Amino acid sequence: MNSAVESLAEFKPEAAAPAEAPQAKILLVDDEPKSLFALQELLSTLGQNLMIAQSGEEALRLALKNDFAVILLDVRMPGIDGFETARLIRNRERSRLTPIIFLTAAADEMTSMFRGYEVGAVDYLMKPVVPEVLKSKVSVFVELHRKSERLRESEDKLRRLAAHLISVREEERAHIAREIHDELGQVLTGLKMEVGWLAKRLKEKELIEKTDSMGKLIDSTVQTVRKIATGLRPEMLDDMGIIAAVGWQAKEFQKRTGIRCRAKLPPEVKLDIDVSTTMFRIFQEILTNIARQSRATRVDIELDVGEERIALDVSDNVVGIAEGDVTGKKSLGLLGMHERALLFGGEVKITGSPGQGTRVCVSIPVRNGKS
Repeated sequence: MNSAVESLAEFKPEAAAPAEAPQAKILLVDDEPKSLFALQELLSTLGQNLMIAQSGEEALRLALKNDFAVILLDVRMPGIDGFETARLIRNRERSRLTPIIFLTAAADEMTSMFRGYEVGAVDYLMKPVVPEVLKSKVSVFVELHRKSERLRESEDKLRRLAAHLISVREEERAHIAREIHDELGQVLTGLKMEVGWLAKRLKEKELIEKTDSMGKLIDSTVQTVRKIATGLRPEMLDDMGIIAAVGWQAKEFQKRTGIRCRAKLPPEVKLDIDVSTTMFRIFQEILTNIARQSRATRVDIELDVGEERIALDVSDNVVGIAEGDVTGKKSLGLLGMHERALLFGGEVKITGSPGQGTRVCVSIPVRNGKS
């Protein structure tokens, strides 16, 4: 286990960020230069990065390239008005959660406010705005944005640490499997030869029977050693690749559980060993869940390797999984599958309903030719 400790010691998180928080980006959108100047002067005391746009089109271009803590958006503008601009901003994945505060000089109708909230506004302020109110509201969203950024950074660090720990664990399992197979296997083989040599020189029936019993016990121990080594790290995964390993695991699962497995596999290709290991471990977890929970009689397995992604589709035919089981606190195995795939930019989708069977679809980007 020393190598695992040393490997963990080598893992060094990134240096802590400076104490001074980076500036948050705030987008000010108004077709009136005077209004824009007034907003800039008013919010300059917050010490943030103020960016301006004089039209809805310009605001959309900026929202496409930047992550804003908050957007202050004038309602009435020529061309694309504030409502349409907000709707288009909300429709884009990058900016769909960005807070939008509408600013308008029209104190005319409540319907205008309702329309603003319908397209995703978080607030609606009348011009001229009260400086203290506006700065207070913007400050709140800036702080929320900073907290969200810190949370994302923490999640990223945790995932990188998880990836490192998984890598260390796989290396240790491979190392232990080799040690068991090579060292213990050689000792048992030598012992079997010694017992055979002794048996040939014995005359007494009772002693011959005893050596036969010893030989059978050694054979059983050899099988157990092979089973343990294979469980830790299948040689087939390293020697022949993911496709052969999935086919082998499906056959072993069928022999062990009696559940009929039908596998559709492509020709073998060389894939990155980390991606192959991730997909294989997810496949093992899927089969474990099927054996433990589904009471299935048939499992259909399809593995496909494309130019960009490797995809695994596994479905059973009996119980199915309820929505609460997918996201429940006890679904640690399912959570582990999601996290393993996510570490490599992949995803796991689980569908099904009680009595209709369960289908698990796994997709992970491939890195051809790496090992």
